[in-house]
Amino acid sequence: MSTRRTFLSSLALAATAAALPSSLMAMPLAARPKLLLFDVNETLLDLSKLQMAINQEFKSEFAFKQWFSLLLQYSLVDTTTAAYHDFGQIGAAALDMLAQALGQPARPETRKKELLGLITELPPHPDVVPALTRLQKAGFRMATLTNSSGPAVKKQIAYAGLSSFFEQLLSVDAVQRYKPHPDTYRMACQTLKTAPADTLLIAAHGWDTAGAVRAGLQAAFVARPGQAQYPLAAAPAYTGPTIGDIARQLGA
Repeated sequence: MSTRRTFLSSLALAATAAALPSSLMAMPLAARPKLLLFDVNETLLDLSKLQMAINQEFKSEFAFKQWFSLLLQYSLVDTTTAAYHDFGQIGAAALDMLAQALGQPARPETRKKELLGLITELPPHPDVVPALTRLQKAGFRMATLTNSSGPAVKKQIAYAGLSSFFEQLLSVDAVQRYKPHPDTYRMACQTLKTAPADTLLIAAHGWDTAGAVRAGLQAAFVARPGQAQYPLAAAPAYTGPTIGDIARQLGA
């Protein structure tokens, strides 16, 4: 009799699941986060303006991608070798390395400063303001966690008109280790007095979501064009092409 009841219960559960909308069935069984941590570059802000400028400067359609890869690579070199230079310093060094790799002369300091200054003058992606508005109305606490320096992220968020959404703008400057080192995520949780399991990192980089999950946080991957998840890492709890899609999955 007990076997029959178990079988009938399984049938009932299957029938209920089949009747659910596919959007609900796709939602993960993660606890509702109390704090949302947002990556900034590419996740919130559209880097197209900077991309165009660097490609034109070096006369290559791949220059920006090569420069950004160098920027990320050597931020990790600093972290693994226990050195620390802020993101702007590494960005300038990466411009020199890019020029060398392309067989071009290094740019003058003034020109490098002009190019790198564009990172503080970027607009948000079109989905960002509507999604943040919904999340704020739904009562979520929100903050940023970025590899950009502290002064740079303040300029970035102010220029993009996003300051009113975030209670704090956190930078890896505070711990002097770049994401995806676990200390960066733990620092954010400690600063904002929220347990890692109650914190959701939202990012458009597979390496960032992988790092957050390894540090005990929940993660959401925003599948911006050209971005991909790291297949050898644990899957993020939420995935969607825009922050609006993530907001819907969170019930906002």
